[in-house]
Amino acid sequence: MNVKQFLDQKKSRRALTAGAAAVLSLSLAACSSGGGDGMAGMHHGGASASAGASASAGDGMAGMDHGSGADATAASDGLSAEQGGYRLNSGQASLPAGSPTEYRFTVTGPDGKALTAFEPEQTKQMHFYAIRSDLSGFQHLHPQMAADGTWTAPLAALQPGDWRVYASFVPGAGSGKGNGLVLSRTVTVAGDAAEAPLPAAAASTTVDGYTVTVEGVLRAGTAGGLTVTVSRDGNPVADLQPYLETYAHLTAFHAGDQAFAHLHPESKATPDGRGGPMLAFHAELSKPGDWRLFLQFQTGGTLHTAELTLTVRG
Repeated sequence: MNVKQFLDQKKSRRALTAGAAAVLSLSLAACSSGGGDGMAGMHHGGASASAGASASAGDGMAGMDHGSGADATAASDGLSAEQGGYRLNSGQASLPAGSPTEYRFTVTGPDGKALTAFEPEQTKQMHFYAIRSDLSGFQHLHPQMAADGTWTAPLAALQPGDWRVYASFVPGAGSGKGNGLVLSRTVTVAGDAAEAPLPAAAASTTVDGYTVTVEGVLRAGTAGGLTVTVSRDGNPVADLQPYLETYAHLTAFHAGDQAFAHLHPESKATPDGRGGPMLAFHAELSKPGDWRLFLQFQTGGTLHTAELTLTVRG
């Protein structure tokens, strides 16, 4: 199938897409009414203050923590080291530049003790992210935990500058058990820091020979949908391999303050293990302005990370 044929098919599906969007709106409106769809523990921030009044309420994705009010909005951005009695702790305020390094941390629970019980979230007990203040240098890792609750994240070489690291997890014990959290801290990497300008907003980008196109308009604090299409050499790609239970993982960071959001996939990987070329995500980005998106997908056993800038309306 060439691109023209694919686009013709895509146009014919627009009516179906509109219907899917309506269903999505209804499902999101039911947030806090209970129920589940099997995507347990999926919460990475981005919820607005109106998302719900109870952190224990369900919205069709079990374990999603919405919180309430201004505190919930701030916490959902992932910019705090503490939320609901859980705290991200580390003795490392700085890291070396230019060579692989390790970041060690613990998460303490409401009882003040190191938490050692975590529930899997997209197959992992801990998702760890690092990004520089100019939104470059993105890393997404799945560190290992020692018996005492100490996590060690093996970071690739870092460039000098101010960085923020995030721990995304679902507590398996304590008052927040089953509710996803994103906590973060800042670290400094010594050396001459030359910040790169944020690339302009664009609908598509290329990585490792693959073209990734993102369609959809998001408004701050309002649930919306994005459609991602993957092609190669002008042809749609339909052999995406499962990665973290889905065919792509989409993370976003807000320009200026590094607020964090995870754009949730609409479906899990299918038993046949082949996905694409179109992938649907839903998102609620809390702030207007530019967000840097990082889409991770896998083909032929290789993980690719596509980057592009998306402007969210106020």
